Amino acid sequence: MGIVVVSGTGTEIGKTVVTAAVAAVATAAGRSVAVLKPAQTGVGPDEAGDAAEVVRLSGAVGHAELGRFPEPLAPGTAARRAGLAPVGPREVAEAARKLAASHDLVLVEGAGGLLVRFDEEGGTLADAAALLGAPVLVVVPAGLGTLNSTALTAEALRARGIEQLGVVVGSWPDAPDLAARCNLADLPEAAGAPLLGAVPEGSGALDPAGFRAAADGWLAPALGGHWDAAAFRELFAAE
Repeated sequence: MGIVVVSGTGTEIGKTVVTAAVAAVATAAGRSVAVLKPAQTGVGPDEAGDAAEVVRLSGAVGHAELGRFPEPLAPGTAARRAGLAPVGPREVAEAARKLAASHDLVLVEGAGGLLVRFDEEGGTLADAAALLGAPVLVVVPAGLGTLNSTALTAEALRARGIEQLGVVVGSWPDAPDLAARCNLADLPEAAGAPLLGAVPEGSGALDPAGFRAAADGWLAPALGGHWDAAAFRELFAAE
């Protein structure tokens, strides 16, 4: 996997922390990792963006950001309101390929969901993934409502002929409710792809050393970790 696109089924569900976990595990294994954030929204010019946060937590060696727009909106809308040029799928694909030429792994972290508009032509993260021929890792919430958004995202990927690596729960609660516990069994069916991890809520607040030490316990072997989906389901089996 030279390039992996990380998308979510929505916003504020743990995409950046999951990206950091994948980067941390790969970096610990001796791989050179770069993080690409095509469009950063809702962050001021002097604030650290998502890509920089991934580097801070994971120890990844490089990062790039193609566009930054101050309002916390969809990238296309935020660019238009700011009077700035948007970032289109072809620019994303070109930047990812350039990073891949000098890094073992490039993680492309989207903004919000898979089909959020990047530009006035309707370009999306899915279009960038298709141009790259890159697989998509989907980050999902744990609780009620996640099955529908997960199934819709999977359907959109299949319709475009894009490989889905699997799904990762972006913020697994300390005290999961019945819906969250049942979803551990139902998410792979909804996605048509394996459950590849669950990152505990609040993990982004760990110091970098603690984050890196714990990350491989949150991700399945397909992502370089040792997390076991069956054992995790058993631990939280719904009664």
